[in-house]
Amino acid sequence: MCLAVPSKVLEINGKEAVVDFGGVKRSVRMDLVDSKVGDYVIVHAGYAIQTMDEEDAMESLRYWKELLECQDDLEE
Repeated sequence: MCLAVPSKVLEINGKEAVVDFGGVKRSVRMDLVDSKVGDYVIVHAGYAIQTMDEEDAMESLRYWKELLECQDDLEE
């Protein structure tokens, strides 16, 4: 199973981009999507594979936050 977290495109240089995974910046390939700075993308194995609209990205990030908070509660 593959789990994907939306990441925001910060800059694009040709077919490579810098994206933000909640404060962690990574370089990814953009060969498979036509995205622009400010878009949210799903990344798998170093490639942006899908562009998301901001509303869907924010909803997904809220679910991730809830999941991580539940995990923290279980560890206490």
